[in-house]
Amino acid sequence: MDLTTRYMGLQLKNPLVASASPLTGELDSLRRLEDAGAAALILPSLFQEEIEAEAARYEHLTSAHDNSWPEGLSNFPRLAHARHGPHEYLELVRRARQAAGVPVIASLNGISNEGWTSYARQLEQAGANGLELNIYFIPTDLAATGRDVEQRYLDILRSVRTTVSIPVAVKLSPYFSAVGNMAMDLQDAGADALVLFNRFYQPDIDVTRLELLTDLKLSEPNEIRLPLLWLALLSGRAKASLAASTGVSGADQVVKYLLVGADVVMTTSSLLREGPGHMSTLLAGLEKWLDVREFDSLRHVRGIMSQRCLRDPQAFERANYIKILQGYHQVDLSATGQPPVSVQSRSNGATPIRLPGWGLQ
Repeated sequence: MDLTTRYMGLQLKNPLVASASPLTGELDSLRRLEDAGAAALILPSLFQEEIEAEAARYEHLTSAHDNSWPEGLSNFPRLAHARHGPHEYLELVRRARQAAGVPVIASLNGISNEGWTSYARQLEQAGANGLELNIYFIPTDLAATGRDVEQRYLDILRSVRTTVSIPVAVKLSPYFSAVGNMAMDLQDAGADALVLFNRFYQPDIDVTRLELLTDLKLSEPNEIRLPLLWLALLSGRAKASLAASTGVSGADQVVKYLLVGADVVMTTSSLLREGPGHMSTLLAGLEKWLDVREFDSLRHVRGIMSQRCLRDPQAFERANYIKILQGYHQVDLSATGQPPVSVQSRSNGATPIRLPGWGLQ
């Protein structure tokens, strides 16, 4: 069975990729992921702000008493000679490349143009097979326009693209007003691959302690639908490779992503829940699904349920939204002590009713 695929110009033995997580930050678990079938490994993100904060703390500690006594200047090594900056991460890239027999992709999260380009260059020199731009940006400036935000993404990509020659992927946000157009703009700006989607972590509130909660919630299978939609719309239209991310729990989600056109399927949450060995379960499940249906290659499966391949392309458009809502005939309100309410479309003469949040009237 031929499971090979191409992603951002790299030839992979199968479409399963271990995305950035604590598991990909250690050589032992990297080896276990590869042994379990991972076709590529994405290292945890290198965060520019962490590096700069560490350097600032070191500078503060070593310079606080420089002039307190004559010997003070020799108590600490100067910053230029200390191992600050991305040294540990670059060493991880080098060692991962030596240890792994599959492509190793570095991940970068910068905060300045100089940071994006400088660290991208160093990651390429360290031997990364590719680079994923983890552009985690929340436009808290209320004066910033949608175009300002889009331009920031494009400027970052163009700067990095002119700096490195290795393939570059962009982890795309789902919150652009026109996701498809933004995807095409990123492709035209030099993205070799698009990852759908970057999962922004948002705070919650502890109503007892009146504190913000910033705990990590792993993704669930029901989160697959948004990336599934946009992958189906972009498949066959975008020249850049398409990577599916979010909501992968078992082989079913892997198959769904491939059916709508994903070149690779990435997972983090399922591996954190089940351990690196779960990658072999995903791979076995994919192989079984293909074998039962007598598919001998991913080429015969990929994209067959994308919008361009369906007989009814409106299944991914507004018409289907209306059809779904009108096709839901009964809402169980028994939990509120009320009897079930019949919901029907206007066309059959029923009296329209309004249900909060349903978009029905």
